[in-house]
Amino acid sequence: MSVSSSECYVGLMSGTSMDGADGVLVDFSGPQPVVLAAAHTPFPDNLRAAFGALQQPGEDEIHREAVAANALARVYADCVAELLKVAGRDPAEVAAIGAHGQTIRHRPGLYDGIGYTRQSQHPALLAELTDIDVVADFRSRDIAAGGQGAPLVPAVHAALFGARDETRVICNIGGISNISILPAASTGRPVTGFDCGPGNALLDAWIHRHRGVAFDDGGAWGASGQVHAELLARLLAEPYFRAPPPKSTGRDLFHPGWLQDVLDGLPTPPDPADVQATLATLTATAIARDVQSHAPNAHRLIVCGGGARNAHVMAMLGQLLPGVTVQTTDDFGVPVSQVEALAFAWLARQCVRRAPGNVPTVTGAAGPRVLGAVYPR
Repeated sequence: MSVSSSECYVGLMSGTSMDGADGVLVDFSGPQPVVLAAAHTPFPDNLRAAFGALQQPGEDEIHREAVAANALARVYADCVAELLKVAGRDPAEVAAIGAHGQTIRHRPGLYDGIGYTRQSQHPALLAELTDIDVVADFRSRDIAAGGQGAPLVPAVHAALFGARDETRVICNIGGISNISILPAASTGRPVTGFDCGPGNALLDAWIHRHRGVAFDDGGAWGASGQVHAELLARLLAEPYFRAPPPKSTGRDLFHPGWLQDVLDGLPTPPDPADVQATLATLTATAIARDVQSHAPNAHRLIVCGGGARNAHVMAMLGQLLPGVTVQTTDDFGVPVSQVEALAFAWLARQCVRRAPGNVPTVTGAAGPRVLGAVYPR
């Protein structure tokens, strides 16, 4: 495929929260990327349930995954159509779509070090529906090169939020939380990063189970409870939290069954609001400990993702990290909901240009690699 002359790319991200597709149309022609349009297309309830079920082994998985992938392609296509409508652009003006897909398995480093990852989607159908080239399957090449396949956004974090004279940490709190450590550019030290642990995934699952809503708006329910000290200690005893980077995780580990196993080991069941308060503290504590351990000289923590809207978690981060200024990417001109989608627009551009998209010091891959597979329109 020849390199497109257009510098406009679409980025699509549906993360571990499984609430829908976030999309951006980005113009990379200038010194800094410019978001021309943004959109969010919610998942229908049945699609969210289908992807939730696919997080664990079950009957007739191949068929169910294929049906869900087809449905996701149509959600993605609707999101792209909305982006083009808002921006007043035609498909021919877009070089490519970077489509992350919905992660249903992420198990790097297994089976003699090869490992695997699975982001469910149907990129050929998306190309057919949109009449735009699609770049997909970003993670598998990094894993093939010995990496974790995640996180993939630190290079974009560095470009957007790095500073010459101060160390910054960018934290995405989606279903899973991850950090990118951006040393002051003047030091010449490399960017690093890794997944910290659960972000919103357990919080969302718990409040849905007990209150029937999708998420804890502003963290109000969590703030109403009391932290259960023994539960928190047992949750933090999970070996993943002590493992050294590079490392990545997902719902394969941090799922409602994992939480329930810990709850079943307690002598007395806690009040549901206290569990929510403890899960919020787990999210904040895991992030704060990683910042303190791996970026002790950080001046600033800049948060994005849905968790940036959880005022309770954000307040705890400020308390747990005295001396560190806690902000959101909104303060730097990039809405918290757009950062990850923007990253996959950038990764699509890197693939089209045959340029590396990974950061080996983050993922542990053997070296820089071009990420993604192209599905021409």
